[in-house]
Amino acid sequence: MKVEQIMSRPAVTCLVSDTANRAAQLMWELDIGCVVVLEADGKLAGIITDRDLCMAAYTRGVALWQIVVDEVMTRAVAAVRQDDRLGMAEALMRSKRVRRLPVIDAKERLIGLLSLNDVARAAQHQRGRRVPEVAGEEVVSTLGAICEPRRPPELMTQAHGG
Repeated sequence: MKVEQIMSRPAVTCLVSDTANRAAQLMWELDIGCVVVLEADGKLAGIITDRDLCMAAYTRGVALWQIVVDEVMTRAVAAVRQDDRLGMAEALMRSKRVRRLPVIDAKERLIGLLSLNDVARAAQHQRGRRVPEVAGEEVVSTLGAICEPRRPPELMTQAHGG
């Protein structure tokens, strides 16, 4: 199965110059967890998640309208092409430990977003097929890899008072 068969399109976007409040507004109104960030010329600049917004407001102690997306977005973004195989995209999610991948065309224009949610829904729709193109076991493996703690276990215990 190819990425384009299950990706969400169009991707919801904002500009690097937008406020974090604008990104949060889009997430709230559209019930999504991230927004793809574009340069003024439309090129992929990064991605911003609900967690990025939360941590930016917390660590800076200011309102979201006082923060520019460019200051708190993730710049190093892995992307896939629309004609990439889904298995390759899942492997990229596992290795980069991300839940979402912008999808670009041959001219590197943003055309959509592939999320772990898209993959899970595709696997659910194919349950019961003799040879599903999206295997539930693969989804579980991808989610497990993404959810691995980034901190050593001893630091996690200290952070929780254990």
